[in-house]
Amino acid sequence: MRTAIYPGSFDPLTNGHLDVIERAAKLFDRVIVAVAHNEEKKALFTVAQRLALMQHSLRGMKTVRATAFEGLLVDFACKQKACAIIRGLRAVSDFEFEFQMALMNRRLEGRIETIFMMPRDTYTFVSSRLVKEIAKLGGDVRAFVPAHVNVALAKQLRARRD
Repeated sequence: MRTAIYPGSFDPLTNGHLDVIERAAKLFDRVIVAVAHNEEKKALFTVAQRLALMQHSLRGMKTVRATAFEGLLVDFACKQKACAIIRGLRAVSDFEFEFQMALMNRRLEGRIETIFMMPRDTYTFVSSRLVKEIAKLGGDVRAFVPAHVNVALAKQLRARRD
């Protein structure tokens, strides 16, 4: 069984993320979406909230599951018996960082390949950071995130203001 890991903070999950997940599911027998716990990033949603939002979005995708993880990605990938790590590239500006990460992961565990996938051109400009910024300023993000994420985002932002 060919397993791929698609890691990320997914804070929040966007339609671009879902596009990459759907296309990765066509290429691999199993895709594990790994919701990362990253102390360096100040997340809007907790890991548990991000995982719940992801799991809701993945309903109906029989070969895809989501889980949270901490620590080195390659260690997690090895435990899951993955052969590949999926990384999304939206623009050339993403490439340098992602390329360095891919080379480091290869150095740490040479048996796991990194596969770069681009979202549909409709989503190339969408990032979680921009979605949060637009939402914080009262903008409409419904075109960029699933409906349940939009509701959760509005609720979370209201709670932070109160």
